[in-house]
Amino acid sequence: MSTQHRDSATIEETTTRASILIVDDESIIRLDLQERLSDLGYTVVGEAADGETAVTLARQLQPDLVLMDIKMPKMDGITAATILLEERIAPVVLLTAFSDRDLIEDAQEAGVLGYISKPFREADLVPTLEVAIARFQELCAIEEENDNLKATLETRRLVDRAKGILMDTQGLTENAAFRRIQKLAMDRRKSMKEIAEAIILAREIT
Repeated sequence: MSTQHRDSATIEETTTRASILIVDDESIIRLDLQERLSDLGYTVVGEAADGETAVTLARQLQPDLVLMDIKMPKMDGITAATILLEERIAPVVLLTAFSDRDLIEDAQEAGVLGYISKPFREADLVPTLEVAIARFQELCAIEEENDNLKATLETRRLVDRAKGILMDTQGLTENAAFRRIQKLAMDRRKSMKEIAEAIILAREIT
């Protein structure tokens, strides 16, 4: 299979899986976007005419991406995007007009992952949306890995401290102290972190 065919197959496979929430206060633009996205293989799971409704729908529908105008009633697109990204609900691509250029910096600070200028071209849709979806997935994976790493390092720090206490007070070797903590965690159905914290607390009390 040629590179061009592989790329086309990859895009087709990805877009058939992606669900999108369209947000724009102009119904004709929403209709145009829905038709174009459907033709490209995306699934439009919902529409909203203002940022406030967009946030509510996104929380309910959990779309793969939110395609949203900047200037809207009730809540503007940047404010809505900030909420959606802080809650890690979905990546946001903003629809921008030339007059919105002064708002791009605010959008970048909000974490928006892409922009499509009005009037938009169909050729701009797929690459912009797919890059935003991929970047959001990468960001979430990195964030999750970092959180796990922090938790792992914190547990290791506490277990090392608890091992030292057991070695000092009970004359255990390092391996034996570790096995003691591990066995206590299993017997009491607690995490090793909780057992280590209990050992440290008991030492501090005495």
